[in-house]
Amino acid sequence: MVKASALAAQKKSTETSPGSVRKLGILTRKIEACRICIDTPDRAPLPHEPNPVVRASSTARLLIAGQAPGVRVHASGMPFTDPSGDRLRQWMGIDKETFYDASRIAIVPMGFCFPGHDAKKGDLPPRRECARHWHEELMQAMPQIETILAIGIYAQAWHRQRLGLHVPASGGMTDLVRDWRTAFATTPKVIALPHPSWRNNAWLKKNPWFERDVLPRLRREVARLVGP
Repeated sequence: MVKASALAAQKKSTETSPGSVRKLGILTRKIEACRICIDTPDRAPLPHEPNPVVRASSTARLLIAGQAPGVRVHASGMPFTDPSGDRLRQWMGIDKETFYDASRIAIVPMGFCFPGHDAKKGDLPPRRECARHWHEELMQAMPQIETILAIGIYAQAWHRQRLGLHVPASGGMTDLVRDWRTAFATTPKVIALPHPSWRNNAWLKKNPWFERDVLPRLRREVARLVGP
């Protein structure tokens, strides 16, 4: 767990330094070559060859922290190349060109590789090896990040715990998204979002406050950090 004050001090002392840029490049190459979930996995090995999908950045002030790549992203190597990505970009109020500009937006899911399908053909949870081995070092290598869009319960819980924020025992996504004002006051700021999948259409209809209260603030923050 890292205190918000420590994160602020770290940002001030290392922002955009040549050493931090070099460190991030080395770390990214290590992640791209990672085979932990096959060679020394926590549980059953990854059922296919790894294909880590991460877009780290030494200049982006906005970070999208998702769950894990889906099967389409596994094939393309590009994050959010699916209808979920279209909805996320709509929520953010930006186009594809802006979304995929790594100089302005970093994308670091909790699991770097597609985790495979469960018995019902749904995506398995993100592999735990990624967070344990890479995430803290990766976040420290991007001290310029000002705001994190935490998509889904896994990203929300990890980033809140890192900042010393309470995670409800229920682990409910609705509670974490509704508590967005608390996490928005941290350094870096965190905005919790439901996954933009069509599977959450019923949740969006049941919780109209999300589009009314959260999305306008989200778009203002994205515009502030990313620009027109």
